[in-house]
Amino acid sequence: MERTALASPPQPPTAESRRRGPRAVLSAVGGVLPGLLLCVVIAAIATIVGRAVPVLGAAIPAVLIGVLIALVRRPWGRVVRGVRFASSFVLQCAVVLLGAGLSIDSVLRVGARSLPVMLVSLAVCLLAAWLLGRALRIDAGLVTLIGVGTGICGASAIAAVSPVIRAKSSQVAYAVSTIFLFNIIAIGAFPLIGHLLGMSPEAFGLFAGTAVNDTSSVVAAATVYGAAALEFAVVVKLVRTLMIIPVSVGLAFAHARRSPERSGFSLARLVRLVPWFLIGFVTLALVNSTGIVPPAVTDALGQVSAFLVATALAGIGLSTDLAAIRTAGWRPLALGGMLSVLVAATTLTTMAFAGYL
Repeated sequence: MERTALASPPQPPTAESRRRGPRAVLSAVGGVLPGLLLCVVIAAIATIVGRAVPVLGAAIPAVLIGVLIALVRRPWGRVVRGVRFASSFVLQCAVVLLGAGLSIDSVLRVGARSLPVMLVSLAVCLLAAWLLGRALRIDAGLVTLIGVGTGICGASAIAAVSPVIRAKSSQVAYAVSTIFLFNIIAIGAFPLIGHLLGMSPEAFGLFAGTAVNDTSSVVAAATVYGAAALEFAVVVKLVRTLMIIPVSVGLAFAHARRSPERSGFSLARLVRLVPWFLIGFVTLALVNSTGIVPPAVTDALGQVSAFLVATALAGIGLSTDLAAIRTAGWRPLALGGMLSVLVAATTLTTMAFAGYL
């Protein structure tokens, strides 16, 4: 009979193995700390710039400062790990905290009026992005980022979608810069359009909240039009932010279906496709809807989220492949311009048919 080896009894942990756990944690923290601190410093500078020039916000300066530093010297050695940590995990945490600014009450108050307009403009934008992107022969990842950035909420949507589709840092940086350019144009053009069409403050709030992409630009354009327009536009913009959820889940499912290891569809598989940060996003929105969270806490979480977005975008800027951005050429910029005009035109047309103009 073949002799069967006896399993060795479990050994008690040695002093070395007990020290290994804390050492591993400290090593992991130390590994990301240099790059993370660099991103935090850039975010702090970008926040100061954003407060001095509100129309810029903090996100765009953070990307640009990171890109300028990368132009002089790309991240090196231990700095790389922290930069990657900032552009991935920190970014996802920022998306979670975006939910602190939402409430179900706000959605219900303006949903009946704004949701149909937003859904039509979003559907047209995403379809047009796909068609025009193919016609212009633009990389699918960049098309997706520009499409969701234009159709939903600028840099925040790009931040939410980029980890889902595993976008390259160069694609994220180019998409954010493209969205920003047309947001700046919208700040000056939208109030003129509103006055030319004789829009009421509520109608202009719906127009700006639906067709202007980034939150800071929505606030800037609506402020020019008046306080009543600003209040309505901000609520519409928050409702519009909810579109991040179904779009991100849909993209996650599509991305998984294209992967080589995919298997048949099941409910369990669909649940696994939902990114953890979107679950956190919805959870915070639901908690905020109960009214148990003091406004001061909500405001503080919003500020933390904005700073984390700036920190993440600083990391994205630092890790940007500038050669890849130059290679992208004029086509993505043309796509962003066409989509911005199309969203504005679709929004106005839908509002006219619905009797809001």
